[in-house]
This record gives sequence, structure tokens and C-alpha cells, in this order.
Amino acid sequence: MEEIIKKADILIEAIPYIRKFSNTTVVVKYGGSAMSSEQLKQSIIQDISMLKYLGVNIVLVHGGGKDITQTLKKMNKTTNFINGLRVTDAETAEIAEMVLSGKISKALVKDLQSHGLNAVGISGKDGKTFEVSKEIKDVDLGFVGKIDKVNTELLNTLLENNYIPVFSPIAYDNNGDTYNINADYAASAIAGALKAQKLIFLTDTNGILKDSNDNTSVISQVTKKKALEYIETNIIKGGMIPKVQCCIEAIEEGVNSVHILDGNLPHSILLEIFTSKGCGTMMFNDKEEENNE
Repeated sequence: MEEIIKKADILIEAIPYIRKFSNTTVVVKYGGSAMSSEQLKQSIIQDISMLKYLGVNIVLVHGGGKDITQTLKKMNKTTNFINGLRVTDAETAEIAEMVLSGKISKALVKDLQSHGLNAVGISGKDGKTFEVSKEIKDVDLGFVGKIDKVNTELLNTLLENNYIPVFSPIAYDNNGDTYNINADYAASAIAGALKAQKLIFLTDTNGILKDSNDNTSVISQVTKKKALEYIETNIIKGGMIPKVQCCIEAIEEGVNSVHILDGNLPHSILLEIFTSKGCGTMMFNDKEEENNE
């Protein structure tokens, strides 16, 4: 009986959050090592299913770098990275589309539909959701795309008809050339265009750390302004910088809050959204009060 009462207490704690987030839009970026574990993947699918059944509109954006690398290896094609970014020739872009829009997207759609949900896989090509051009860097990365515009018509149509869009970060430019896009950038752009209530990044870290060598030093809440200060003072560094920059861009485009969570923690989405303590880092606009969430 005590165990049952504890479960009831958890549900009661979630009531104000359920009331607040029902009929809002949440964009989830799924990536990292959680994609390699079937058990963790099913935990994430369960979290998304729960959100959907509680009346939250979900857009699921996924990466798949490890799967792309494995497929390239099987095809005896060399993978080159510069500053952590994949050099992508035309053939690699086609293989990335095959893996992302084919293998990964279809599997996620199947898993969501097994929970009684409507889901459909799309990419930036569908409905010209993304208008892209070549990403210009100090070095030529090939067919790596920069998002110039997000057209939300298809996304909104799917959401209005109770579908979960499962989005692959692939698009083509005005010449019809296929481009691979960083999934973090894709999720941030979609969340901003939809003015989502929340953008959630599932990563391999506990959140933003004050001390990169101490996994317990998670910063539970941070303003956009403070995050910029942390980058300048080298508290936020390395691979976390581009992810935090994606968070900042989403906030600037009107997303209410952005969350960086450990996708290796079972049910991290539900713990972050529906409990007072949370389990990762939440970023919000400087004008928002910390207790607004």
C-alpha cells in the first residue's frame, strides 16, 4: 500500500505541469549513445508516448552519426572529420539520407505506432520544410547544409491532425543537391519556427556542468545571458559550446525553455518536465523568472 501511495504522490506532483503543458508543442532531439541501446530507446519512446497522451504536441528530430559511419564502413568508404564535422561528398550525402530517412526514421515510426500513436517520417525535403544552402566554413565540408528558412506548413498540418513528425535532418538546395544537416541545428530551427514551449536535447551528459570533471556539478537552471558568460569564462567549453549555442538561438527565436538531458538516464524527459527537481539543465530567457517553470 505504501508503494501505491508513493505512485499516487508522483502523479499528484505532476498535475500542475500536465495542466500547463497540455496543448503546447515540444521538440525532442534524439541522439547520442541512447540510440545504440534498445532499452534506452524504448524508454524514450515511452516518455514521448506519455507526453502525447497527455495532450502535448511532439516533433521528434533524430540524428544518426554512428549509424552513418557504420554504413560507410560496410561500403568501404572512408569517413573524414574536421573539427568534429563530417566531410560529406555527394555519395556520402545519399548514404546519410538512406540511413536517416530510411533505417532510423522508419524504426522510430514503427516504435511510436506500436504504442497506438500516429507517426510519420519526414525530412527537410518534404514540403520544402527546410530551405538550405552550403555551409561555409574555414574548410570545405562538402554537402553539409546551412538552414536558411523553415517552412512550417507540413509540420503544422501533421500536428493538427494528431501525428508525430519524425524528422530526418536532410534537405536539398535550389540546385536539387542533397545536404546533410547537423541534427542539433535542425531541432533548434524547427523549435524556433514553431515557437515551441520546450526544446529538449537528449545527450550523453547530465547537462551543463560547472566543472567538466565532476558529473554532479550540474547547473539546473541558467539564463541565456549567464550561458553566454559561461562560454566566455570557459566554464562551457569544447563540444558543449555548439549545443549551448543552439539552445541560445532557440530561446532568441521564441522557444520558452530549452533542456539538456542525459539520454542514458531512463525516463529523463518525464523526470525533467513533470517533477519539481528535474534532472538536467534548463535554459530560459533572461526576462523569465526562474520559478516560471
